[in-house]
Parts: sequence; structure tokens; C-alpha cells
Amino acid sequence: MSTFANIVDGQIVNNGASQSTSSISKAIEASKREAGGALDKDAFLQLLVTQMQYQDPLEPTDNTEYVSQLATFSTLEEMQNMGSTMDKQVASALVGQYVFMEETSATGDTKTVEGTVDYVTFSGSKTYLSIEGTLYDYENLKTVADADYTLAGKLADTVVAELGKLPNIDNLTSADVDKVGKVVAAYSAMNSYQRSFLSDDASAVYNAYAEWYAKQIGQASENEEATETAADEGSEQPETNTEII
Repeated sequence: MSTFANIVDGQIVNNGASQSTSSISKAIEASKREAGGALDKDAFLQLLVTQMQYQDPLEPTDNTEYVSQLATFSTLEEMQNMGSTMDKQVASALVGQYVFMEETSATGDTKTVEGTVDYVTFSGSKTYLSIEGTLYDYENLKTVADADYTLAGKLADTVVAELGKLPNIDNLTSADVDKVGKVVAAYSAMNSYQRSFLSDDASAVYNAYAEWYAKQIGQASENEEATETAADEGSEQPETNTEII
């Protein structure tokens, strides 16, 4: 593309190229700032307009070149529209899925929000996921997890945490029976898939406590039976023969 030349005091000053280049460079930087650091279709159109504005009116750019650039612009726009449609389809498929969102506050603090996606809504070019009634930006999506997988992991973590609260198995007393019993009940409520999330070490520790608990319950049952037997025997009255004369 040719650029115009200025005439000063009857002399040609060929500074058109530098002015044109400077203007286009400024347009590129402005477009990047507006597009968040990337050139989108709006930036492309702005550059095209800037190019037309600073062309040499005595030697304008060939129409074929503009047609080629417009065709490129149309292709870019179509690809972006297609990408936006695909993003919406992917986001819509998240309804009912368990997701993890990474939210960053105005102060720069990051927190993870998790839950099941209730519904997906669209506002302009933005997509939002609803989790327990709160909308979160789709761009902050971090992880998508199967609900059964997530539940199994949480249950396993709970059992491990409760095991960590128990005294050393060598220091257990009868006062700890109920505490150990709660862990045994939590483990018993898990299915085989959920139990597989426990490490071998955690399973070994649990088995040791479960064995101790079973012995305590067995001993308690034996003591109770012995007490009931003794009570039954003490309540038996000796037979009295009354002889009638």
C-alpha cells in the first residue's frame, strides 16, 4: 500500500510512511488493550479502517486487496461465532455436573467454589453457571468431576480425618468405644467403590481400630449375657412341697 507524501516549501517530505506506520501501531496497541491483550474481529476491523484512512489518495490501495482483507475478516468473524456457539454447547452440557470454580476477589484472594450446576445462562458474550443460586463466570471453571467420584473422595477424607482424631490404638480405653464406633459406622456405610479411595495405609489403620472395636463389643455382649444369666438364676425360687395331712 502506498502512503501520501507531504510538500513543504515546494519540497517533497516523505514522512507519510512514518505517520501511517505510527497511526497503525497506535491502533494495534489500542485494539489489544480493548481486547484484553489479543486481537479480535473488532480490532481487525479497526485496523482495516485505519489503513484506509491513511492510504495515499493519489495511489489508493487496490480493491482486490480490500476484498481479500474483508474476506479474511469474514472468515475470522465466522470462526469466532462458531467458537462461541461451541462454548455455549459445552457450558450447557455442564448442567447437573459437579464443578469446581476458582474465584478471584478484588483484593487478589483466590477461593474455590464447588457444587452442582443448576442451570446455565448467557448474557451478551458472557456465560454463567448457577451453583446453589449464585452465578459464576464460565471462564473461571477449573475442574469438572463426576458426582460419585467427588462423594467417594469426601467420604474417604472424612474417615481418614476421624481416624486421626482417635488416640493411639495402644492407649484406647473403654471410654473410646463410642468414638471408634462412629468411625466404624461411617466406613460400614461406604460401598466398595468409595472404600477404594482409602490408601493402603489408611485401610490398615482402620482395620486395626475396627478389630479393637469388635473385641470391645464382643466382650460387652459376653458380660451382658453373663449378667442376665446371673439375674435369671437369682430370680428362680426353690420349689416348696406342702404336705396336706
